[in-house]
Parts: sequence; structure tokens; C-alpha cells
Amino acid sequence: MASGTTSHDLIIVGATAGGLSVAEGAHRAGLSRVHVIERGESVFMSEVISRNDLSISYGENVISIDVDEATGEVEVVTDRRTRRARACVISEREFDPYLEPPIPVTASSRVTVDNPPSAANGADVMVIGISDHAVELTIQLADRGANVVLAAEGMEPARLSPIAGEILATLERQRRATVLYRSSPQSIGSRAGFPMAYFEDRRTPDLEFDHVVFASSRAPADLDALGVTQRARASESLLLFAGKAEEIAIPNAHGPDLWPRIAAARFPELTVESYGVRAWSRYTTLENELAEHYYNATITMFEPTHTDLWRLRVRPDHGDTSHQAGQYATLGLGYWEPRIDDAVDAELDEKWLKLVRRSYSISSPIFDDTGYLVDAFEADELEFYIVLVTPSEDNVPGLTPRLALKKPGDRVFLGSKVAGRYTLAPVLDPSRTVIFLATGTGEAPHNAMVNQLLRKGHKGPIVSAVTVRQWSDLGYRSEHDDLVARYPNYHYMPLPTREADVPKTYLQDVIRDDGFDSHFGVRLDAATTDVFLCGNPAMIGLPEGKGDDKQWPETVGVTQLLVERGFTLDERGSPGNIHFEEYW
Repeated sequence: MASGTTSHDLIIVGATAGGLSVAEGAHRAGLSRVHVIERGESVFMSEVISRNDLSISYGENVISIDVDEATGEVEVVTDRRTRRARACVISEREFDPYLEPPIPVTASSRVTVDNPPSAANGADVMVIGISDHAVELTIQLADRGANVVLAAEGMEPARLSPIAGEILATLERQRRATVLYRSSPQSIGSRAGFPMAYFEDRRTPDLEFDHVVFASSRAPADLDALGVTQRARASESLLLFAGKAEEIAIPNAHGPDLWPRIAAARFPELTVESYGVRAWSRYTTLENELAEHYYNATITMFEPTHTDLWRLRVRPDHGDTSHQAGQYATLGLGYWEPRIDDAVDAELDEKWLKLVRRSYSISSPIFDDTGYLVDAFEADELEFYIVLVTPSEDNVPGLTPRLALKKPGDRVFLGSKVAGRYTLAPVLDPSRTVIFLATGTGEAPHNAMVNQLLRKGHKGPIVSAVTVRQWSDLGYRSEHDDLVARYPNYHYMPLPTREADVPKTYLQDVIRDDGFDSHFGVRLDAATTDVFLCGNPAMIGLPEGKGDDKQWPETVGVTQLLVERGFTLDERGSPGNIHFEEYW
């Protein structure tokens, strides 16, 4: 039972991200007697406790909460002692045991609600949710050594509590978590016993995980279980994060608004300063402060092929760069960065403090400094092949017009999750014919794939064909020419379509006319050939629908021509020999 009484300025019940945000705000404002009561044995945001030297008790259970009518003080009785304070915030939330996932799910012990795996070191885990609680689960899993992806379509970082927003940004900066702000899966299926997250938008390919955890919105604290009296519920000294309207002394207080509103209600003598990043503005924040907060990698090479086309390499501050040939990674820059053009981003004031991100296939240099095939997968940096996207009436690109102004030594954001199923995994026979077809910078993943095949001693024919507008748009041409000279089984077919001295030829024309056979003696035999496609969706020409209901696009693409020759699409659950990069 409780013994003894201690006095405080503010008591926080529950060491959630929101509760700790209030505690830190109070500490910064000068409250010296802030105490946190946590019923668990630990917290996953311990750095907040240590940097503010907060008083906290672990494993302490609240028995009752009442208010002294004479003094207005809150009296919190626990199984250890009685605590009194000018105000008490209940940040503890309850889980809803009956919550069902909001999307179709194939039942599995690897798919849970609010129950992250305890043995998570090295595991790939997706958390689905947009609340503080989703961030808390992400923090918990990252601390356990998991590779975490937070699917958070619709998340508004400004509505997160300051601590949740800060730690999430830190996890991203340290490449310990990946946040999908624009994507959430539409269903969770199963493949070989592991959860598969299926996305409808082509920005995000389907991903396989070891575990998937749904983050519930969490129910309001159970006031009866905490022994909260009616007198306390009616008092301005007791504050809740959420609950029924009549139970909240400060209605709808959330995120960064909570501590200032508490201070105004119960501690009017305090001067409450702005809280961290959420108070930054376009007009008061220095750009180097934002760069330090968000960026986590350095550009080590920026080599223009011409003014609108570049090869660049990026070295992260944290984490490794291991990947499979053909996979992609995310680059990002702040909207506060200058543009090379005069276009204006829509709603720039609202976006100014945010990052604009885009995923790019990882390319590869072909040779190292000594002239040998480079082992890009042992390097500590990633290479990308990027073209400047110019504004149009329908689209104002955000990233490449900012990236165009960068140089070696400049800082950028590099996402933690290197992903993608567009790899050489289907090519198991070293004697098979492998054809790579690309438009423009779609050649990037093929450079890495060609490099890997040749390093492994692939014996079958390899052809890499790419269409561009002009010869100057071929950033890797000289290296490919050297490969052709060294490896009899390797063939390179660059196809500029806007050069006066070259007949205009598209990849569809090469397929129709058996161009690989006539040029290189390489036959397109569906029984012995794998074809990889990356680039303009019109070139690839994927059908709409499934099975017998498939409808080919009006413009005939390479896929249709190959299917007519007996090739099959490599689709979800149905392996084939036409492989395509969906991320465009």
C-alpha cells in the first residue's frame, strides 16, 4: 500500500510520447518538480528522461486520483505512495482488445495488432498507423534491432507530439526506420508463410516482411480503473489527452498544442517558449538548422553527363549500403532548398519544413580505378543516374530541380530501406539469355545487373538495349563499349531517336524485326530467355486487369509483343520470364 506523501508541480501518468512531450515542455519552462509515473518496467524513449533529468518511477500502479477542494491540488495514490501536484496529465491509453485490422488480412501469427515481436533483431517489420502510438511501436522495434517500415499514409507530422515527431525524424536520419508518408497497404496476404503487403499504387511495390503490426488508435484511459473520482473529472487540475468531451478540461488538446495549453490553464506564471521543430517557420528558421535535422548522407560524386543528366554517388552517415542489383533507394531534399528553375511549388508555405522524396533505382559504376569490374556491393556509397524533370502545366517536380544545384560535399537525405523485387533472382541458369530493355535513366538498374552477371561469370548471351533522344543522353556509353570489347557474350544496343544520322528505332521495333538476332545472333526464345524492362510505362505496356480479362493498352508495348511470342509476365504468385520495374 501507499506510504508517505510527496509534492510535485506536475504529475504525468504514462510515459508515452505525448506524456514525455508534456514533461519535457514543463521542464524547459522551468518546472523543477515534474514526476512521471510509468506502470511498465522501462520506456523506449529513455533519452528524453536523461536529457531532462526527469523524475520517474517504474512499475508503479495508480489506485486513485482525486482533487483537494480546498487547495485544488490533485492527489494521486499509487501502490507505493501518495503524490500531490498542481496538475496531473493522464497520457496513458488503453488498447482495444477487439480491434480488427482495417484492411483485409490473411490470418497469421506474424500479423498482429499492438503486439510487436519481442525477438526482432534483424527482422523486417512493417508498422501500419499514423498516430503517436504507431511511432512508439516503430521506436520500440528499432531499439530491438528490427528493420522497420512505418506505413503512414495520411500522417500529419505536425499533429504528432513533439517527442514522437523528433524521434521519428532521428530514426529516419540514422537510417533505422523508413516512413512511407504517401503509402499504406491495401491488404496483407501470405507468401511461403510470411506476410506480403500489397499496395495498389505503383509508387510502392509489394513488399514481404517477417512481421506486420497494426497500431491501434488506442482507447482513452480507463478512468474507473485508475480510480478517478467525479470531483477530479470535473476539475481543471486533471487533464486528459483524449476521452469524452465532458471528461476533458482542455478539449481536443493534442500534439504540440498540449503543453502550452496546460501551462496557460494551470501555470500562467510561466513563459512558454516554442517547442523545437514544430515551431520552425519559413521566415525564422535557418536552412542549415533544417539540413542538420533532416539530412543523413553526403554527395561524394556529382558528374553531369550534360546539364540535365547526372551520375551521382551518396555516402550515408549511418547504416550500410548492401543491396541486390536492381533494387532502389530513396533520396530527399528539403522544400527550403533553392530550385534551378523559376517554377513555384504548390502550397510551398505548408511544405517548406518538409522533405520532398523520390525513389531511384540504384545504378553501378562499371569499372574501378584499376580497370577491373567494380564490386559495387562492397562499397560504402550508392550510385544513382538521374535526369532533370522540367515543369509542365500538370506537374511541378520537387526534387530534381533542387538536386541540379548540388555538388560533391553537399548533404542530402537517404532512406534506410533499400528494397524492390526487380532483381536477378529468377536467373538461376548461367547459360540463359538475359535481355535488358530500358528507356533513358531506366538503364540504371540494368547497369548493376550486367555488372553482377559478368562478375559471376554468366556464360549465356547478355544484351542491354536503351532508347534515348540523343547520343549525349548515354551516361554509361563508353563503359558499355569497353564491356563489349572484353566480353564476347555481352552486347550493347544504344538507340538514339532524335539524331539526324540514325534511323529512329524504338524497342518495340527491335522486337518486331528480330533486331537482336540480326545484330548479335541472339534469339528471343521464350524457353531460354529472361527479359527485364525498366523505364517509360508506354514502352513496357503492361495490361490492365487479370487473367482472361487483361486489356492491352492502345499503344503496343514490349510486353504485348513478347507475350505474343510465348513469353509470360512475372506477376505476383505467377512466375514468368518478363520482369518489369513497377516503380516509375
